[in-house]
Amino acid sequence: MTEWPIREVARATGLTSRTLRHYEQIGLLRPSRVANNGYRFYGDAELSRLYRILSLRALELPLATIRIALEDDATLAQAITSHLALLEERRDRTDRQISAVRHTLAAVTKGRTMTIEEVFAGVDETRYEAEVRERWGDEAWERSAKRRDQMSEDQRRCDDERSLDINAALREAATCGDDPTGASFQALIAAHHRWVTDFWGGRAPDADSYAGLSELYVADVRFAATYGGQHNAEVIRAAMQVWIAANLE
Repeated sequence: MTEWPIREVARATGLTSRTLRHYEQIGLLRPSRVANNGYRFYGDAELSRLYRILSLRALELPLATIRIALEDDATLAQAITSHLALLEERRDRTDRQISAVRHTLAAVTKGRTMTIEEVFAGVDETRYEAEVRERWGDEAWERSAKRRDQMSEDQRRCDDERSLDINAALREAATCGDDPTGASFQALIAAHHRWVTDFWGGRAPDADSYAGLSELYVADVRFAATYGGQHNAEVIRAAMQVWIAANLE
């Protein structure tokens, strides 16, 4: 069996010998053997485990979590394959964030009015994952996430632009005092319902779910802020309820 002394492993990985000994002390990585003079040596299995440790550390996972993740014995090839998959997932997530940040920058540069939620859209697009799963179930989140994952960067940019346009139009209509029962406002609600359908992965909201969404716009201060405040959210809710009565009941 090929073995490498601790100094060579440290040099190859950029770790210090002290760090490798710390990993040994906490049970994260033990050497294949310890010589009579105290020198540590590492074999193929240990290098495979160390590779997995470093790949998980690169994802900023704590050592306690890494220890749990390493309970199974994987080969070096399996470790590299897993690392590659994690990197590709991070790359895709980063690409989506880049697209969102570019869109935000373009909007700000052009002087377009944006809500604070829109400004920070590119910071972490999964920040509402737990809430969506709790409110509407795992399927709702998975369907929405899958829809975004299957889009190209240009498609995501167009999708984001559409979302901003629809919400901005509703906000402007409410701010200007448009009649929520009028034809123009009702046309905006119809467009909003189509947008929600697409956003929900093609599942059109029925009367109950769409009414529940209208109530959420008023009850949740984040939605109310998106539409220009509590009064505007109430106006939009009223318009949605009129549209529901005419089209979904």
